[in-house]
Amino acid sequence: MSLSTTDKLKVEIKGHTAQVTIDNPGANTWDTESLPALQALVEKLNADKEIYALVITGEGEKFFSAGADLNLFADGDPDNARRMAVYFGEAFETLANFRGVSIAAINGFAMGGGLEVAMACDIRIAEEQAQMALPEAKVGLLPCAGGTQRLSWLVGEGWAKRIILCGERIKADTAERIGLVEEVVGKGEALQHALALAEQVAQQSPTSVGFCKRLIHTGRDTVIGAGLEGERDLFVELFSTQDQREGVNAFLEKRKPQWKNS
Repeated sequence: MSLSTTDKLKVEIKGHTAQVTIDNPGANTWDTESLPALQALVEKLNADKEIYALVITGEGEKFFSAGADLNLFADGDPDNARRMAVYFGEAFETLANFRGVSIAAINGFAMGGGLEVAMACDIRIAEEQAQMALPEAKVGLLPCAGGTQRLSWLVGEGWAKRIILCGERIKADTAERIGLVEEVVGKGEALQHALALAEQVAQQSPTSVGFCKRLIHTGRDTVIGAGLEGERDLFVELFSTQDQREGVNAFLEKRKPQWKNS
């Protein structure tokens, strides 16, 4: 049986490591096919006691992942928004709770849901040309897959507000300086370094690692649990506003949005 239920997620087992590649041309976006597939994949890996680590990267040289496909939100349908928010939440929270060690090899742009999936991982290694952002407010949306919660936990409230509220895009060196990524490597080297780190994981007791990870997450999960649910609720509430439709459609039509603040 194939580990992945979609061609948009490629899986290769290397020893005790599962290498997962997001492959959805041209920007490795997430959709109604790939999000449930990610959740199902992690659940299968959790059940395989020979898998100690997971490395996730993006296909190609430009994008790790550009996040959600905004065409899904152009009609302003709140029911569709709720469904997508649930897909994102279930997939990325399943990844965050992966039994072993998860490492994001950020090989290019990580935007919106692309950065959120990286933040759901335990460790992030970025290539020097990579850039990261949570630009949802620029299109009348908000990060609904852990962005407001995990970014604040990783980099502190000030930088989280600067990135989310001011729409600032940051480069890899800044991301390392503020604690968003743990290491910056040369172009084309993130996957190699991530796999090498995953090999270090295999030298440790997987049972001990699992227990340690659970303890490390205890305080954080207590704090952000309600916030993750709140993200999804307020994301859907945005779909009752004029600004949501204007923001998404302005982006798709490649024009400047005209905000109504309503």
